[in-house]
Amino acid sequence: MFPHLTVLENVRVAVQSYRLSFNFWSRASDLVGVREKAAGILKEVALAEKAALVAANLSHGEKRHLELGIALATDPTLLLLDEPTAGMSPEETDETILLIRRIAAGRTVILVEHKMKVVMNISDRITVLHQGQVLAEGSPAEIRSNTLVQQTYLGATK
Repeated sequence: MFPHLTVLENVRVAVQSYRLSFNFWSRASDLVGVREKAAGILKEVALAEKAALVAANLSHGEKRHLELGIALATDPTLLLLDEPTAGMSPEETDETILLIRRIAAGRTVILVEHKMKVVMNISDRITVLHQGQVLAEGSPAEIRSNTLVQQTYLGATK
């Protein structure tokens, strides 16, 4: 994220980097479809109303959503998210869960996250790691009911 560019400019630069060859002499306003693609991404990440704001002035949660928008600019089929809700308020976390569920449609998302609410509300499949080893794999329901996961992470007794 470029903190001194606007929200729209941040996403536009990402779209340009993926779609166009570099040309020092072209004006950003002359790039056909780039601004429209960036504006569409801002709608997708719920930042369309903030397009003209300088990115540094966004809240923490909005900055994380902008980062997702920048990542979406390259039309990824695989998106790796490392603790996308870190430092967020409960309200921002809920909004981000909904956003990730929306953007996950049609693409694979690998999520590394320590907040179980987030993991359980987003994931189709979960792999639980403990000390670098796979402890369990399965659906959220299977992980919730897994005795080994409960013993390791919740201190449950046999």
